[in-house]
Amino acid sequence: MKPKAYRISASTGIHKGDRDYQQDQVILISHPRVKGCLLAVLADGMGGRSGGRKASDQVMLTARQLFERYDPATDDPQATLKQLLSEAHTVIRLTAISAEQEPHSTIVAFLVNPGGDCYWIHAGDSRIYHFQGTRLIKRTLDHSYVQMLVDRGEITEEEANKHPKSNILMGCLGSENAPPMTLHFIPKMRAGDTLMACSDGVWHYFTDAELGNVLAALAPREATEFLIDKARERAQGGGDNLSLVIVKFEAMDT
Repeated sequence: MKPKAYRISASTGIHKGDRDYQQDQVILISHPRVKGCLLAVLADGMGGRSGGRKASDQVMLTARQLFERYDPATDDPQATLKQLLSEAHTVIRLTAISAEQEPHSTIVAFLVNPGGDCYWIHAGDSRIYHFQGTRLIKRTLDHSYVQMLVDRGEITEEEANKHPKSNILMGCLGSENAPPMTLHFIPKMRAGDTLMACSDGVWHYFTDAELGNVLAALAPREATEFLIDKARERAQGGGDNLSLVIVKFEAMDT
């Protein structure tokens, strides 16, 4: 049976939350020359007002430059994403010399080619989720201390969310050691699929099931606004910066 044709609808959202300044950054860009090719990148900067923002800005700048040169017909998408992560890490390390504090950043990025094949990469505790309807197909696993405890079976996922050390990362961009990089490949995006990338200021306040229900029920713009508003409400005045990008692959009526 031939898979259903789809159209792509998408949205990005960003909010300062209850912080004094914004260190998250997010972009969703269509390829300048190739229709149906897109790149989403999200970065959660850390390291004081100037440090964190400089770090996340460098991720965005590196992503734009690499995607401008990317040719889906000949270039290896996984190699491009690895290059994005390693180049951004190097530049952030260099900017540390002039920053107020040590700049660091998480990164999540996904690249969709015209043929519908999708690749993602991440370092840190920002996340990518892949849903089919309301069902979670896969999500990234954080490079964090509490995820390590979950992996060892010492605590549950629910306990991890409330753990006092839930903000400790085991790796990110700008750290002394080479950052971790976890890759994932989806051979073909299908009608009914949704991809969402978000910072911990968003995902911290929702279960996977809640996210699946919201993303299935609402258009990307409405889902973006709902998740930011609900996360702000649940944070009760103690919320982090929030950022997210939602891309829905919607069936076309034939």
